[in-house]
Amino acid sequence: MRILGFLRIDFKLIVLVILSANCYAQSGKTSITQDQRFEQLLNEKRKINSSITLSDRFKIQIFTGDSETSKVALQDFRKKNKDIDATIVFNTPIYKVWVGNFKTRIEAEKKLQDFKKKYPNAFLIKPNK
Repeated sequence: MRILGFLRIDFKLIVLVILSANCYAQSGKTSITQDQRFEQLLNEKRKINSSITLSDRFKIQIFTGDSETSKVALQDFRKKNKDIDATIVFNTPIYKVWVGNFKTRIEAEKKLQDFKKKYPNAFLIKPNK
């Protein structure tokens, strides 16, 4: 009886070893598929983050008024100046159009002189965050 008990255990062990030889673990390869729209969203987010006002940056305010006319002023500015950031800021009850994101005051003042030809009420600001 004891011999048969050992044979059963040995037989189970041999079967287990043979079956485990055919088992495979997960491979170390990972493939990621990413939708193109995700990359576009990331680029838009980066663009928005770069235009967020910082306390050490200068901007030029070119327009103040109501919502509709400020949207028209913003669209007009963007058509003519595609390389300069522009946004509408709302401070109750006035809408303001801020343009640019200048690091130095000198750079901002140079642009201000150019903008004053089209927007005579434009002035330089340094917004707080």
